[in-house]
Amino acid sequence: MVRTTPPRPFDVDDVIPGLREYRAGATRLHPRAGAPGVADSSIGGPLLWPADEPWPVCDAGDDHEVDTLLAPATVRRSREIRAAAAGRSFTAAELAELPGIRFSEPEELARQSIPMIPVAQLYRRDVPGFLGPDDTDLFQVLWCPLFHAEDMTPRIRVLWRRTADVGEPLTAAPEPPVVEEDHLPNPCAVHPERVSDYPYREILPEPLRARIAAWEAQTGGPGYRAWSVVPGWKVGGHPSWRMTGPGTMHCRTCGTEMRLLFTVGFGEWDEAGWWRPIEEPAGDTDPMTEVVINRGFDWYLFHCPASFDHPIDTVMQ
Repeated sequence: MVRTTPPRPFDVDDVIPGLREYRAGATRLHPRAGAPGVADSSIGGPLLWPADEPWPVCDAGDDHEVDTLLAPATVRRSREIRAAAAGRSFTAAELAELPGIRFSEPEELARQSIPMIPVAQLYRRDVPGFLGPDDTDLFQVLWCPLFHAEDMTPRIRVLWRRTADVGEPLTAAPEPPVVEEDHLPNPCAVHPERVSDYPYREILPEPLRARIAAWEAQTGGPGYRAWSVVPGWKVGGHPSWRMTGPGTMHCRTCGTEMRLLFTVGFGEWDEAGWWRPIEEPAGDTDPMTEVVINRGFDWYLFHCPASFDHPIDTVMQ
């Protein structure tokens, strides 16, 4: 099903002269629960992976910050039960299947090699504004599904592929013995939509910020902040800097200012519903992949425009 972002209630470029040059294209992914396969773009779905290529693992066992450890099957079944019981009390049988509030699998399971899990797979054919080397047509993200003590976010692996080079595909990926529930995405189909994205207000030059403030004073309403940085899972566009304040990322290899590659978004719209797609009923809650980074932040992956061979960097906001 197509998902369409509602038009902003004003033409940003017209009402705020000079902003046009800071506009960037972004692709909202609109992930929704589904059953994607290896030939599909997805969030949390299976990856097209060569059978003869080792599956990535995380060997930083001593670095894993253990909170609540659950088997992936337990997480999936718990989500099924909660979804089925929405709007009513749990049955006795359902309660018996749900893990107790203090239940956790043995900590020793987090100290071994942990197979990474699929987070995103995007085919160039499906994603307007696909970002990657010119000779690739597939973007993949995996991460370790456990906390890492140094920054309380997953450890990631990002790669690009040529699908023609895959050959015999892997039929079943290895699964970790335990995960942090917040780091296990639901399998979701994506519904890519190309949109215009405007930067976080505080990184704009002062004269432009002054024009925005003057326009807001005249019009009232939600203002620029509500209609600038596009929320949710997306490719490209601009990041928000809501947690740390204005910032930039520079490549650790060459010093070039980095650009936003991919966003792991906490939600697609807020309580006011500013960014709710027009196809979503007004009463619907914000659909979630069930991924929660830290306490509910967005996680931004940046790339170096000088070379896709330079390391990816990340920031949580």
